[in-house]
Amino acid sequence: MASTSTGSWPRQIPFIIASEACERFSFYGMRNILTPFLMTALLLSVPEELRQGEAKNVFHSFVIGVYFFPLLGGWIADRFFGKYHTILWLSIVYVIGHACLAIFETSKTGFYSGLFLIALGSGGIKPLVSSFMGDQFDQNNKSLAQKAFDMFYFTINFGSFFASLSMPLILKFWGPSVAFGIPGVLMFIATVFFWYARKRYVHIEPDAHDPHGFLPVIKSAILTPQPGQTNKGLWLSIIGILLALFALSQFTVLGLVTSLCLALVLLMGFVGVGASMQLQRARQHHPAESVDGVKAVFRILILFALVTPFWSLFDQKASTWILQANNMAKPEWFEPAMMQALNPLLVMLFIPFNNFVLYPLLHRAGLQLNALRKMGAGIAFSGVSWIVIGTIQLAMDGGNVMSITWQVLPYALLTFGEVLVSATGLEFAYSQAPKSMKGSIMSFWTLSVTVGNLWVLLANASVKSDAVTAKIAETGISVTAFQMFFFAGFALLAALIFALYARSYTMQDHYRSAELQQA
Repeated sequence: MASTSTGSWPRQIPFIIASEACERFSFYGMRNILTPFLMTALLLSVPEELRQGEAKNVFHSFVIGVYFFPLLGGWIADRFFGKYHTILWLSIVYVIGHACLAIFETSKTGFYSGLFLIALGSGGIKPLVSSFMGDQFDQNNKSLAQKAFDMFYFTINFGSFFASLSMPLILKFWGPSVAFGIPGVLMFIATVFFWYARKRYVHIEPDAHDPHGFLPVIKSAILTPQPGQTNKGLWLSIIGILLALFALSQFTVLGLVTSLCLALVLLMGFVGVGASMQLQRARQHHPAESVDGVKAVFRILILFALVTPFWSLFDQKASTWILQANNMAKPEWFEPAMMQALNPLLVMLFIPFNNFVLYPLLHRAGLQLNALRKMGAGIAFSGVSWIVIGTIQLAMDGGNVMSITWQVLPYALLTFGEVLVSATGLEFAYSQAPKSMKGSIMSFWTLSVTVGNLWVLLANASVKSDAVTAKIAETGISVTAFQMFFFAGFALLAALIFALYARSYTMQDHYRSAELQQA
């Protein structure tokens, strides 16, 4: 057994990246044809005027599941089985989910069961694969890690590009069984790639239960009384519990997925704020480094929360933007979902352009772009892209026939923002997390996507109200255009707050030491 060579690439990285390429083809291949399939096949029994809204709800509910289950995967990996075994077993669940989609193309129950299994498998491994790749680096070669994460993200989009370009045509000419079956085969190949290099990986064993871990410290902060002081943290936590219960009671109005996610956000938000207000109380029961560690995690989670509006905008390119493309002028052979291929293609162009041209130019100009500056700028670019897409919608609402090529500009702006936010955020989340929290912190990073899609579902639910639609009508623009400009403003406001908060954030370095050897 030899330690990773100083300054060299770990020899196991190509297997992780090859596996990720196949897995991403698998995931995006099915995801990018999901809305068209729902609109043209599975939801035909839904009245036509309600079908678009129902398809968006199913799509974003699925995405919420994909980015919620990382919490489960991260917890299992950190506490019980480690990253490698958790990834391998959940990948098998993932393959079974794809099989259900191919088999149950006419059954809502069977098809939705497949979506659930894919959400469980894909979501469960999502924070672990990137974190597992980070484990392969140490203090000697950590300078290569950002390049590896960029390659990792490049590979994700390599798989996504070919999936986005080919799968809509396969769905059209070969039918859903083949279109959903091919991603299942690719996921099986991804699992084999990952398993094959099992003896080459660095394995970091899960930690035993830590009495001074994240949750015990929060519990102590909330429940420890302080003579002469009101326990505001406990009261806030109780309010959060009551509001979460109220959100759950609204499932008939909001939908089960929306109410569950809203309850989770309310509970986490109020309990987190309550604990952060009186973390000093936890010092009576826990060492200073544990309390300081929780304080650092809270600061990271604030940044993650401010990224959620970006995901609200980004994931709607596979729902709202496709639905807009349905009504645009395009060649007869061209399927609207094929525009999704533009996103990964641009990612593969922007990553090398940024690293070899843009960033060096900005550096020579005296502008230092750290991770937080990149992420804040990326959120702002996403907002600008939605101003453009909203302007296109206004022209269409006015009776103008718009070519689908008009969507190229907003795709370019949104994708540039994605490279700044998502590719940078993966390495940022890993580097900021203490060793015992890496899987969980990466889970919180992916949970920001769940919350982003929750905002979409809440916005969709709000426009079902006659009072809300009447107010929108007073503006003189359509509901669709109004929502587009609303989300643009949402992201731009978040970008401003993110930039202000990031100025006071202190960067951490939590890469492992070089002496850990490969298993």
